Amino acid sequence: MWRTAMARATTALRSPVNGTLRATSTSFRRHYSAGSTSSSSVVVNSMILRSLKEHYTEVSKMAPPPKVSPPSPFTVVKGALDSGGPVLKRTYGDEEISISVMRMVNILPGVDPSEIDGDDEINQLFLHADISKPGQDFVLHFLCGLYPDALGIHSVSLRHKLETSGLLEVPSKYNGPSFEALDDRMRDAFHGFIEERGINDSLFPFLQAWLYVKDHRSLMHWFKSVGTCVKTSK
Repeated sequence: MWRTAMARATTALRSPVNGTLRATSTSFRRHYSAGSTSSSSVVVNSMILRSLKEHYTEVSKMAPPPKVSPPSPFTVVKGALDSGGPVLKRTYGDEEISISVMRMVNILPGVDPSEIDGDDEINQLFLHADISKPGQDFVLHFLCGLYPDALGIHSVSLRHKLETSGLLEVPSKYNGPSFEALDDRMRDAFHGFIEERGINDSLFPFLQAWLYVKDHRSLMHWFKSVGTCVKTSK
């Protein structure tokens, strides 16, 4: 129920205001061709603000998803909802492990979100796992596809600690062979390596719920920010 409502609300971002502007443009040509620019601007602003208010009200009434805790011993990174950085962290021996996540549809080039089934969009996540050790200049970075019942490694690379900003980015330089180019034994060993550190599909329920909450906050913030800009525009 909650994810369906979020999907509907997110769709509102892609169409209502643009649709309003298209309709308004036609209306202006018909009724305001002889009017002043000031009058046209007032009408446009009014229509946008009304649409934003309607969607803001709809989104604000959504009940949040059931609270889900991350699997122990992972803990939530403070301030993660307001940043694009790591979501979870833990230690493993002398290692520090951080987990970041985003929807797969938001990172794959050439993918049109409108052509993806709602459940597929929600149930396909990209997980970034950084594993670092004290005294080492490089971080072992795993890029994985995360699903409700599976986790698959897409790539393994080394990233310099000074280059690790916490933001989710696709590496732009060579960082080793593609994961598929490795032999089966090495691929299995890497999967065992991250499984031993708790990086597996047990993370999915929490990260999925966390993305719902983050999307909701982002959507509310977008409505308010755009409304403020329209109100203050001259």
